Amino acid sequence: MTTISFNHNNPKPNNIHHQKGLIIEEIEGLIKVYKDGHVERPQIVPNISCKFPSENGVTSRDITINKEINLWTRVYLPTSTLTSHNNNKLPLVVYFHGGGFCVGSVSWICYHEFLNNLALKANCVVVSVNYRLAPENRLPSAYDDAFNALMWIKHEALYNKNQSWWLKHCNISSLFLSGDSAGANIAYNVIAARNVSSCLNPLSLKGVILIQPFFGGEERTNSEKHFHQPQNSALSLSVSDTYWRLSLPIGVSITRDHPYCNPLANGIAKLRDLRIPSIMICVSELDILRDRNLEFSNCLVKAGKKVETFVYRNVGHAFQVLHNYQPSHVRTQEMISHIKNFLNQ
Repeated sequence: MTTISFNHNNPKPNNIHHQKGLIIEEIEGLIKVYKDGHVERPQIVPNISCKFPSENGVTSRDITINKEINLWTRVYLPTSTLTSHNNNKLPLVVYFHGGGFCVGSVSWICYHEFLNNLALKANCVVVSVNYRLAPENRLPSAYDDAFNALMWIKHEALYNKNQSWWLKHCNISSLFLSGDSAGANIAYNVIAARNVSSCLNPLSLKGVILIQPFFGGEERTNSEKHFHQPQNSALSLSVSDTYWRLSLPIGVSITRDHPYCNPLANGIAKLRDLRIPSIMICVSELDILRDRNLEFSNCLVKAGKKVETFVYRNVGHAFQVLHNYQPSHVRTQEMISHIKNFLNQ
């Protein structure tokens, strides 16, 4: 289990002079954006190859979808499936990593370990999508990449299903979209903005798993205003604001009540139109996003959607990949158990 620590509760102020030029945005240890547009991302989290020996019985491989924009996936398949003589097909989980749309990678060791664990213990196939990052590629670029990854899976299911080393083991009528933080935002917005469920045939969307979805709004919630995060927290209010400044489209009227950021800005009417059979929402008790996540869940219920919400006690944002809190390992296993039940209901 890899422990990753950040120290960015108080990002350095904007407009910092640097030997390479003027830094206009910075989240310490994760990203620096210079006035000339140059972006630096220190490698605070180690990358790991899919060929790294797996100790937990999962095979993983990288597959390129679009080389020009570096859109690719890492696929996780329980090894027992490859050697089994039965024809049982596994649920297919398409996963989008977190990182405020600005940092993160499929190859980060913390995501590699978490998704290995998820594939094995929830007995599913996981397709982890590496999408383009902001600010070089502001939203909706990540949504475009997510949609294109789903269309690639659809194409594979139509034309290469029996030849595919991983897809032939999938139940294509049991597709789930999932992600944590910004990745959960992507999973939601691909459905809300693109109505993706209507164009997936022969794939069938069975549910969505949103882990600590990264939403925002101009009006602060109580947890955003009053939760004081420890130094090793993955998300503070100032960091959240920086991510939104770097990732939302540029425009004089763009605020944190943009639909990409705030799905409730215009009430719950749009939620009624969502074509999602079932939704699972994972909330962290100590997360600044707690109240926003719970409000979103409540509004989905009011809109007539089938929702299961789990609140994980004594842990903060992204605990399942960062392991910064003492109970994080136990809560991670609880989460995976809840996901397994959700996949098989």
